[in-house]
Amino acid sequence: MAATDRDAVRRRAVASTRVLCLSVLLAACGALTPGSGYDANTGRPRAVPSSTAVPDGDITLRLNFADAPEMVDALAAAFEEKHPRIDVRPQYTQFADYVKSLKLTMTSDTAPDIAQYAIGMDALAHRGDILDLAPYRDAYGWRDAFPASSLAQLTAGRSESLYGVPVGLSMTGLYVNRELAATAGISRPPRTLAEFENRLAAAKRAGLTPLSIGALDSGGLHLWAALVNVLMPPETYRAWVDGRDGATIETEGALKAAELVAEWAAKGYFDPSANGTAQVDSTARFTRGESVFLVNGNWAAGQLVGAMGENVGFFPMPGPDASSRSVASGFSVAYSVSSRTRHPEAAGAFLDFLASPEAASIVAANGFLPPDPDTDAVPEQKGVLGEVAAAHRRVVADDGTNQFPDFTAPSMLDRLRSGVQRLIAARVGPAEFLAEIQDVWEAHHGK
Repeated sequence: MAATDRDAVRRRAVASTRVLCLSVLLAACGALTPGSGYDANTGRPRAVPSSTAVPDGDITLRLNFADAPEMVDALAAAFEEKHPRIDVRPQYTQFADYVKSLKLTMTSDTAPDIAQYAIGMDALAHRGDILDLAPYRDAYGWRDAFPASSLAQLTAGRSESLYGVPVGLSMTGLYVNRELAATAGISRPPRTLAEFENRLAAAKRAGLTPLSIGALDSGGLHLWAALVNVLMPPETYRAWVDGRDGATIETEGALKAAELVAEWAAKGYFDPSANGTAQVDSTARFTRGESVFLVNGNWAAGQLVGAMGENVGFFPMPGPDASSRSVASGFSVAYSVSSRTRHPEAAGAFLDFLASPEAASIVAANGFLPPDPDTDAVPEQKGVLGEVAAAHRRVVADDGTNQFPDFTAPSMLDRLRSGVQRLIAARVGPAEFLAEIQDVWEAHHGK
């Protein structure tokens, strides 16, 4: 669902850099020259100014993003109430299209001021197309405002350059239509992977579509990754995502995950049109009662609550045993600042707002876990939002947050998406599928 522009009055941006340059180092002044790439003095990507003062005058910030339109609209509106002279204009793009167009978008003369961090941003950061936020990390006190683990995911090694600020923590899992589940004789969430398979079979016997996945873009790979998370040791998987020497996805656990995807497809557990269905459409079908279960992330929770109320539940993919470690794909949904922005101070103010109690409340209301899960700003959640939060806390407690597999290499998203589609269509075998994505890994990491 695309985000709509609010009826904000269009404002003219004002040139405020002369005043700022009187109060900051000359190196920081370079950050105000759009698209100048690396700082010639440090050899690192340009940094934002160290000042947190927002210039006077009317400012428009364009924000490009790919997750949770309702949440972004609410965050923008709340920020505008605090800064009435800053107009934040969100622009939503579906994730697959967002990643494909990211390089072109962020290197063009019409680059947004703020953009959601995604795969491929590392290369853009190294080119100087997004700003180093380290001065704001110190000036705003973000080390105290955000968990260290969230900032670490967005920090570049020894240089400690910071390329983004977390908005909320994401996690994939399974949603259930409670009424349809009851029709199939399912009364509680599965405790083991075998129990989940039995529930898929029960839904099929009841004449229902067991599982909705949008394999046209990212839904299929989310299913495979969810199975990998519980069948492959997290440390082994993380070594692969991180590109460590000798790492491989051609493991027994990953093979079993691929075999299950192919087997469930052959048994008719997915909608016959899964490969031609986008994730947004599979979610819409689920809300209309066309499947018992749905593979998606917590970013869909707010939408599902609005459409289904108390008729929807959530649980992470269960492991082989009831006592298995709780593991799920997740990442800090984060925002970066373009090197082409003319308003780094205003962008910094928006990023700092994301650490506020008000922002935390908005994030939680849309199914995400705030970056600080211990904040008192978020009341205890009920229904599916409470189930999402509880599942996320279990995963965090078990150190079970795995990065998404497409973070392994810039071209991995396309290979994973097409590979899982071919698994579902029985056009590739599980072992061949793993060999193909390992080839992508080898090509990128040069092993």
